[in-house]
Amino acid sequence: MKMKKTEVKTKVEKKANIAEAECNDVDCHVHGNLKTRGRIFKGIVIRKFHKRIAIEFQRMIYVRKYERYAKSKTKIHARLPNCMEKEINIGDYVKVQECRPLSKMIHFVVIGKVKEEGK
Repeated sequence: MKMKKTEVKTKVEKKANIAEAECNDVDCHVHGNLKTRGRIFKGIVIRKFHKRIAIEFQRMIYVRKYERYAKSKTKIHARLPNCMEKEINIGDYVKVQECRPLSKMIHFVVIGKVKEEGK
């Protein structure tokens, strides 16, 4: 599957915006050599740790027995690269993407902030 030149330029432009803050993090998808693949989720940051965040988002699950939909919350832990640590705070709406397993519970990496809290 070959990518068009316009698609390549947009990916490079997106990475250039994040590349402003340099980091020496090996597990950074921009500055390091961590490959992202698979599913992408957007959610609200509920906890922030050193090099890790926990996000939560709601989804609708179909319950066959009652032929209805039920709301369900999902919590995901994601790697927070050093270059994004100052940008992202609790309450922000962020985008995470799947990567290789980095630890027992971290299988996602933060790609970027979608919007800030209260906006």
